[in-house]
Amino acid sequence: MVAALGDALLGADKFPAVKADVEALIDAEVSDKKGASGLALKGGYAAVKKVGPGIVPGAVEGLLPEFVEKLQPFWVEYAGNGSFSDFLVARGEVVADALLGVTDERIAGTSKSGVKKVYDSLRPSAKKHVVEALPRLGDLIQKHAG
Repeated sequence: MVAALGDALLGADKFPAVKADVEALIDAEVSDKKGASGLALKGGYAAVKKVGPGIVPGAVEGLLPEFVEKLQPFWVEYAGNGSFSDFLVARGEVVADALLGVTDERIAGTSKSGVKKVYDSLRPSAKKHVVEALPRLGDLIQKHAG
């Protein structure tokens, strides 16, 4: 039986390491982006970090439980067979939609107009970026929960 992701990733003993790895994943994904859309993403990310250096760590901490909840059905279906990265990549569009549903809901309720403006400008390309991050995300989850 596969353990619940919440138990594996969000416990007090594991959460700090998972949170740090997620922040590093985000930094690496943004850094790897190329072309015009990559430039826009890097600029938006830099702007968010400039507005408040604690925004990204705070967002990771606040959103991680909801992301884990959205990933739980995929983890159960995966059931430890092979690479979780490969499993997520094979379902990229569906996984990306599930994860972006969390951020869309959150951003709709924010009072921070600067953050909302940046998110809204980047949202059209967000699904592509989330799909591209799934290999690293799957590895991260498998590292901590596998």
